[in-house]
Amino acid sequence: MSLDKDTVKKIAYLARIKVPDEDLEPLAGELSGIFDWIEQLAKVDTEGVEPLSSISEVTLPLREDAVTDGNCRDAVLANATDSEDGFYTVPKVVE
Repeated sequence: MSLDKDTVKKIAYLARIKVPDEDLEPLAGELSGIFDWIEQLAKVDTEGVEPLSSISEVTLPLREDAVTDGNCRDAVLANATDSEDGFYTVPKVVE
């Protein structure tokens, strides 16, 4: 697929990308090359090929899905400038 300057200008406009006029011709060549590569990939026969999520058969370790509070309240509140009854306190901002 070959793109011309006007098509690239329209694509840039639709994508809200400002492309100077002197950069349109080189960009058209680069985009045409990308589309040629995509067309080449489309010609590859993938009949009977199973989709892959990884190239190696790996089963991820699972852990029990348990809800916890982290059990580190004191460590977290150590970062607070002021706390009360186990909670952060902040200055009142709305009267």
